Amino acid sequence: MQKIHTQKHYHHNRRQLKPESTRLLGVAVAGLISGALLISLYLRAPLFCGGAPADPRAEENGTAAAAQSAAQVEAIVHYATSRIVPQQSHAEIGVSVGVLNSLGGSANLLVFGLGHDSLMWAAINPRGKTLFLEEDPKWVQTVLKHAPGLRADTVRYRTRLSEADELLRRHYGGEPDCAAAKSFLRGNDKCRLALNMLPEEVYATEWDMIMVDAPRGYFPEAPGRMAAIYSAAVMGRNRRRSGATHVFVHDVDRRVERMYAEAFLCKKNLVTAVGRLWHFQIPAAADLGGGFC
Repeated sequence: MQKIHTQKHYHHNRRQLKPESTRLLGVAVAGLISGALLISLYLRAPLFCGGAPADPRAEENGTAAAAQSAAQVEAIVHYATSRIVPQQSHAEIGVSVGVLNSLGGSANLLVFGLGHDSLMWAAINPRGKTLFLEEDPKWVQTVLKHAPGLRADTVRYRTRLSEADELLRRHYGGEPDCAAAKSFLRGNDKCRLALNMLPEEVYATEWDMIMVDAPRGYFPEAPGRMAAIYSAAVMGRNRRRSGATHVFVHDVDRRVERMYAEAFLCKKNLVTAVGRLWHFQIPAAADLGGGFC
């Protein structure tokens, strides 16, 4: 998830729109507006409603539709007036959007990272739950000041990127509480890869989609994405609802992201690879063997 240049961010550079891209921006904005209209039609709710509903249930539905439309319009205005481009490419974003569409725009979506593209994810999941987990409390305050409708919580990581090899090759193999057969997160103090102090809502929710695009993982002292990837795998294995858990890992061109995705999400579960994004479908533990892979 991308942050503005004046904040700590996950990538070395932000991408600005070039002057010759103005026409392309217009096309993109038109596409966003068209997308909002299509979503509105799909939800059987107009973007701008008039007249009183016929019954209380219709009134409730109308209120929900109005809130959805407001979120979509907010996203359109945000991206139409911003010069910062989301860090994921059009093709990469399309993979996640396709899965969201298949779930009817009502998924439980957990996103590691809060940034410039957060309004987009919330807007295209209008009837679902979208929650962002961010490492930097000040950055959460900055984003929510401008987008108070987003839902975000702060996460404390117990790892550093410089520890990635030791955590995988020594700690994971030698700590029983990290093992796949026993895998759990809440209160798991012994396994350093387990995110053991997340908000209770995270543990109580069956997540349909988990996106790992944070925390920072491009310098030795950064938390790295090892614990986020491991914890996403545990959530998928422990799913009780029917269906697989969709896990998306961005920046798989980097060694650690690729190494941990292969170790815990498994190449056999990889269904799509586009650009720097991998999409996995994780079966519940009942459908798996003894290990993660």
